[in-house]
Amino acid sequence: MLYLLAQYLERFIGAFRVFEYVTFRALLAGIFSLAISIGFGQRVINWLTQLKVGQTVRTDGPQTHLVKSGTPTMGGVLIILSITITILLVADLTNLYIWVLLFVLISTGALGFIDDYRKVVYKDPKGLPPRAKMIAQSAIAIGTGLFLIYVVKMPNATEVVVPFFKLVQHPFGIVGFLILTYFVIVGSSNAVNLTDGLDGLVSVPVVIVSLGLAIFAYIAGHKIFAGYLYLPHVPGAHEVVVFCSAIVGATLGFLWFNAYPAQVFMGDVGALALGAVLGTIAIIVRQEIVFGIMAGLFVIEAISVMLQVGSYKLRKKRIFLMAPIHHHFELKGWKETQVVVRFWIISIIFLLISLSTIKLR
Repeated sequence: MLYLLAQYLERFIGAFRVFEYVTFRALLAGIFSLAISIGFGQRVINWLTQLKVGQTVRTDGPQTHLVKSGTPTMGGVLIILSITITILLVADLTNLYIWVLLFVLISTGALGFIDDYRKVVYKDPKGLPPRAKMIAQSAIAIGTGLFLIYVVKMPNATEVVVPFFKLVQHPFGIVGFLILTYFVIVGSSNAVNLTDGLDGLVSVPVVIVSLGLAIFAYIAGHKIFAGYLYLPHVPGAHEVVVFCSAIVGATLGFLWFNAYPAQVFMGDVGALALGAVLGTIAIIVRQEIVFGIMAGLFVIEAISVMLQVGSYKLRKKRIFLMAPIHHHFELKGWKETQVVVRFWIISIIFLLISLSTIKLR
């Protein structure tokens, strides 16, 4: 809205031309989403407290977590609202990528909200039935892929870019693209959700990955930069930088209240939405493999759960003391804050490795 208003006022006051620069609007997006998240955070926490949507803590986990029982969850609502309001204010709403990302954010957020609501209000520990949840996630992912191909007509959609090589792009067709979109969006959504288990643990890695994707989005949207760095040029992808910046601001604002000891938890409503939208951004900028590196912490968390479940079903033995793996280290004697900060550092390392692929081609 502000972007359209600035375009009109630019006719009379040249200074409003600054809104044409995506870097300026990205800065505004970060500031606005951060301000909204912090400004309304306590009100959202009070509202959630009134709804009595307190977190239920597993008794078989670290005993230090028992004090967290009753802490309001579903705080991801704050993140989604902050991002949505900010994007409607400062983004170029004629850019179809913005609407794709809003759709994924809100739809997966709604799915997470229903899942959380069933858990905390109806006291159903399973939340949504796994089959129903997977069907809904699949529909969102496949629908997004079809929209990108047939409505947005995204270039290079049927090729996957291989990092560390200059011109290695493997063609796999429309069906292959839809399958890849499904695994990236659904996998990322669930992986971020699994990582959200300690105070502040998932927030900083989400910020780190968002910043990394913003760099790739800016390059992909710039024809000269993309050509020089041997990255696929995606016209209009530069606007995704604004969305990434909004994610950063909203998530940092949420971290203000989620830092140890947490006043509120993100819940599935936030984790599923953030994971899905990050995966969608990776699809848009055609960096699915690099995204797997960049989001390495989320990948490790998801794999730890799969290994634990698989090992127990096949051998009746557990690999880890508890999965996801952050709980394993807690039970090994690490303090919660140690696990969180060390995992943040690991996430930064994965970011640096992924950024190295820009030049190492």
